[in-house]
Amino acid sequence: MKLSTKLWIGLGGFAILSPLGLMLPHLFNAHGAWGEWDPQKIKSLVGYVPKGMEKLSSLWKAPLSDYSFRPLQNLGIQHLSLAYIVSAIIGIALCFTIAYLLGKHLSQKDSGKK
Repeated sequence: MKLSTKLWIGLGGFAILSPLGLMLPHLFNAHGAWGEWDPQKIKSLVGYVPKGMEKLSSLWKAPLSDYSFRPLQNLGIQHLSLAYIVSAIIGIALCFTIAYLLGKHLSQKDSGKK
């Protein structure tokens, strides 16, 4: 089996396992996935919001906030696990596309210098 095939199988496995980020916090009564906290949640957990987080928290808004994928909701699919898997697949596709285009661009620069 080629290395690239193994890589794609591994990435697909991680995408399918991504709903564990929803299930495990629920099973352990953790009140949300680790590290996905907004400033209000941080304040309730530690008593204050770090100045850097407070300053930068409004800078980025997630394109699929809370992993809600509106086209799935419009189809009547309310399962958050499926939204997690779709989000993972979109993320993998975006990373692959960016890496591919960047590699193609850099290889063209290198071939022009020879």
